[in-house]
Amino acid sequence: MGLFDRLFGKKEEPKIEDIVKEALENLDLSEEVEPPQTAVEETSQEETAGDKVEETLAQEEIPQVSTEEVIEPEAVEERAQEEVEIEVDAPEQSQEPEEVLEEESQESLETREELASEVVEELPQVEETVQEKYDRSLKKTRTGFGARLNAFFANFRSVDEEFFEELEELLIMSDVGVQVASNLTEELRYEAKLENAKKPDALRRVIIEKLVELYEKDGQYNESINFQDGLTVMLFVGVNGVGKTTSIGKLAHRYKQAGKKVMLVAADTFRAGAVAQLAEWGRRVDVPVVTGPEKADPASVVFDGMERAVAEGIDILMIDTAGRLQNKENLMAELEKIGRIIKRVVPEAPHETFLALDASTGQNALVQAKEFSKITPVTGIVLTKIDGTARGGVVLAIREELNIPVKLIGFGEKIDDIGEFNSENFMKGLLEGLL
Repeated sequence: MGLFDRLFGKKEEPKIEDIVKEALENLDLSEEVEPPQTAVEETSQEETAGDKVEETLAQEEIPQVSTEEVIEPEAVEERAQEEVEIEVDAPEQSQEPEEVLEEESQESLETREELASEVVEELPQVEETVQEKYDRSLKKTRTGFGARLNAFFANFRSVDEEFFEELEELLIMSDVGVQVASNLTEELRYEAKLENAKKPDALRRVIIEKLVELYEKDGQYNESINFQDGLTVMLFVGVNGVGKTTSIGKLAHRYKQAGKKVMLVAADTFRAGAVAQLAEWGRRVDVPVVTGPEKADPASVVFDGMERAVAEGIDILMIDTAGRLQNKENLMAELEKIGRIIKRVVPEAPHETFLALDASTGQNALVQAKEFSKITPVTGIVLTKIDGTARGGVVLAIREELNIPVKLIGFGEKIDDIGEFNSENFMKGLLEGLL
């Protein structure tokens, strides 16, 4: 079964025989007519009714004695004395100042508020499922694309050349990429001729199906992270400001919670802010961070980190690097040197080279991916800030034009808002409700 069928496949219509059978099973027969009573039953019921009437008459003849009439005289005197005492005490109670009453009412109100706040704090927070995180994060993208698609279909009465030109422009504006938009439009032209489609709504399902097929390709997503039995080395690259360091910190928390020994390396030594930010993340999630002196050679810091990771039996080592894409020659030389140093300690490392991309930059993220692919072999994408943008369609462009798998995705601001990417969850979150 293909990805589209798993996400949006039609459900089989129930058979007529099954519907009739279910209706008969659910038929309520509780209001059936009671069977006629026999003569013996009628006689016994009449006798019972007669007995009840006699009992009622007998009860009416017996005079009812109230409980007040049975009270002993001594009890009456004691009650009278109690009433007198209460009347004497009453004036003293009425002399209490109103301010005291207001203070007591205020104290009781504060007590109730404290108890209410404690109850709220004690209520367990419901954790989101993975699919709920995708649905929440892709809401802006899904809403924007859906609104444009609905408006597009409302404007066209027939399928003609103008229809396909406008559709291609709509897809480009949705950040799915020029190549994806062009390929999809050509395939729709062919489908329209094949199916002899005259009405635009007839192509709505085909558009969604083709978007899924373009992402699915040969069904090989390669989204799983290449974890090792011993030390796993992850190298992170990307321009400044895309959320690279924050993603490393959140991943450190995620892996430590999973029971892994984690270490970070601050190799962006030319930006003091980057080193301080990673060190703060290390303190926050309680994992060690290897740093060097200001303006130190990044490769030397990486070498220290690699040796410490091997000596201390670290499971996952994450290396933060500089992201000065505007100076490609120096960046390329620096990344090549870091790669050689890593391999000197662990020959098969780095096991993953992740490129962090800000989804909110749309097609600019695609340009960054192309440039970094020329500088270093990128094995996976970390897609950040997907929750704050309507440009989530860039994932389709990256898949079609670069064939670099998205392996990690950031869902939001919280420390646990990061996870491993899943195509099925993503496509469902992106396209749900459009059919």
